Amino acid sequence: MPDHADGVYLHIHGGGWAFGSADGQDERLWRLAEQARLAVVSVEYRLAPEHPFPAGPDDCEAAARWLVKHAAAEFGTERLLIGGESAGAHLSVVTLLRLRDRYGITGAFRAAHLLFGPYDLSMTPSQRSFGSRQLLSNTDAIRGSYELFTPGMGQEQRRAPEVSPLFANLTRLPPARIVVGTEDPLLDDSLFLAQRWQAAGAPVQLGVVAGAMHGFTLFPLTITERELRRERDFLAAA
Repeated sequence: MPDHADGVYLHIHGGGWAFGSADGQDERLWRLAEQARLAVVSVEYRLAPEHPFPAGPDDCEAAARWLVKHAAAEFGTERLLIGGESAGAHLSVVTLLRLRDRYGITGAFRAAHLLFGPYDLSMTPSQRSFGSRQLLSNTDAIRGSYELFTPGMGQEQRRAPEVSPLFANLTRLPPARIVVGTEDPLLDDSLFLAQRWQAAGAPVQLGVVAGAMHGFTLFPLTITERELRRERDFLAAA
């Protein structure tokens, strides 16, 4: 955290709800904290398969509620932001919906930054048709992660709004920046979510990165540096 924080960014890591940790991106998040003058809080949520749905969402909700209550005292600011990558983007949206629906909390988080998330766990067309290409994620890998996260659920159950936020009422959510690459099996998820988010009344910046695969911001690429700059500018200005 910088000496003085203009806001607090609640970061939720990716990893298919089964891998990853809160400190796995410390270097990137520290740079973001310094450059955007943010305190960054990363959630160490419980992971599948030992802790399937709803354990991870429960932990993210608890962290968000704590920040709503204590950010001013702990960090000297009430300006809250939320976001993450992949499963972390999914959990970010689920968290915003839970705050609204369970506690009537809207407006506490000023913006959401959502990188290549899965928002329909019953599988969008791009998820189904991506096939077995050996990139960071493909159809079988995605299906496997859903089975770990939501064991025993059928397709219809996975369409429940609390599991798949693409099917939720998206009103009274904050402005969002939604980013995905064209070579990502989750392409449709971001395109569909951006359209629904905007239709529900909140501003959306949609970034579609030509040629980028799932998880591209985790690799030292030219487009990664550009994307991290845009993320920083969005969060700093939100």
